[in-house]
Amino acid sequence: MKTGLIVEGGGMKCAYSAGVLDVFMENDINFDYVSGVSAGSACAASYLAGQRERNRRFYSIHSMSKKYAGVENLLKTGSFFGLDYIYSTLTDSDGADPLDFPALMANPAEFEVVATDALTGHAVYFNKNDMSQDHYEAIKASCALPVMSNPQVVNGREYFDGGVSDSIPIQRAYERGVRKAVIIFSKPEGYLMEPQPHRFIYTFALHKYPAVIYRLNHRHEFYNRQITKARKLRDAGRVLTFSPSSDIKVDTYKVDQDVMEALYQNGRQDAEARVSELKNFLGLN
Repeated sequence: MKTGLIVEGGGMKCAYSAGVLDVFMENDINFDYVSGVSAGSACAASYLAGQRERNRRFYSIHSMSKKYAGVENLLKTGSFFGLDYIYSTLTDSDGADPLDFPALMANPAEFEVVATDALTGHAVYFNKNDMSQDHYEAIKASCALPVMSNPQVVNGREYFDGGVSDSIPIQRAYERGVRKAVIIFSKPEGYLMEPQPHRFIYTFALHKYPAVIYRLNHRHEFYNRQITKARKLRDAGRVLTFSPSSDIKVDTYKVDQDVMEALYQNGRQDAEARVSELKNFLGLN
């Protein structure tokens, strides 16, 4: 039975996913298919490369740099999150915290990264063949939040954040043959998305990308349908989910070292408490 892992995006909220994934690595929990969305794609890459605590460092240590995130960064580079700094300067083979790309490629799991085509608004699923050593444009594209980032170019085409078009790609996982899936959410259990705020601002800023504007206008509808589907599949025993259990106040864009560490530890605690349940679900016992 093909098993799958989906790591939701959520900016700084994905420190929780970093904790969950470290416990997965420590307990040799692997999947046949792994999909990451936005910041979840970067977390998934470190997980597949077997680099325990690498994600933790990006949230709790590297995020303290002004080049990582901030308004000054937005004004200088066009992106609130320093995508080139995070996924090139730090991540390249000569960077301060390189991704073990050969290990990622050697991992037998199928890996997909979700991005949104800036012209059509459709989801695009990049895979390992779209990446190479020190060329992680696909991950940058998956993390390119509209308005908060310029679109990222991959093979001559522009892309925005994968969460705009497919926040929880469970349908895609099933299309790839997955029959049992684990989803790591960055939001607490029971969360439902409200309509996007600041519609006037993003409509003006994204006037060249009407399909993306449409997606943003209706994003809460798409997202909440996906959440409902995931919960139904969970009730049917086909999906297992992880969501932050502690009431830790965290903003998608706010960098706070103590909050990041608390969220990471919450992810670890939640996963450690459910290792046996997870292995039973995946048929690993």
